[in-house]
Parts: sequence; structure tokens; C-alpha cells
Amino acid sequence: MAPPERFIRVILESPFAGDRETNASYLAAAMLDCLQRNEAPFASHGLYPQCLDDDVAEERDMGISAGFAWRPAAQKTVVYKDLGISYGMGCGIRHAEELGQPIEYRLLGGQWADDGFDEPPP
Repeated sequence: MAPPERFIRVILESPFAGDRETNASYLAAAMLDCLQRNEAPFASHGLYPQCLDDDVAEERDMGISAGFAWRPAAQKTVVYKDLGISYGMGCGIRHAEELGQPIEYRLLGGQWADDGFDEPPP
């Protein structure tokens, strides 16, 4: 087994809202990419909707806030942007900026290529 200190803790940002089936597949690919980079990803948007309803504003906000509580434990935020930057991702990017946490933008390419996005929305 690999020693835990070998891994860098990252918060993973990718889309959730919209085409949830496609976004779940994309999240799995992004998580695998992180693991192959010796990163231990945390993706609250893949976890909390199992018990919170993303279509209920209060529950969505609770999930976003709970995810934010983990960000200080991470060493950086990684943003997978092939499918664009969603509202929730924009919130996470702004939170990382407020904390002064490094942010790295990534593309998986391949089947996910050509999003037309370069930067997070204002």
C-alpha cells in the first residue's frame, strides 16, 4: 500500500447540475486523473447529493457550504473545465481565491474536448 503522505489533498471542481449522467461520468474520469497524479481528490458535489436534494436551494447551499469546510484541509483546488464552469464551480473557485489557495485548471481532452471555456465566469 502507498504511504498516505505520497498523496496531495485536492478539492476537485467539476460540473454537477445539468446533464447529471454525463457530469457523473466526467467526475469519475477527473477523479481517476487526480489519483494518477498522486492526488487524493475530494468532490463534495459527487457525495452530498446522495443525501441532499440539489434542486432544493437550501439543501444545495448546505452541500456547497459543507464542501467549503473541507477546502482548508486541501493543498490546492483543481478545476476540470472541459464541460464548462458551472455556478457551483464558480463559487468554489471564488472560495479558493478568498483563502489564497492555489488553483489549477485542467482539461481531460479526448471525448470531453472542446468546451469553449477558458476562464471562470465573473
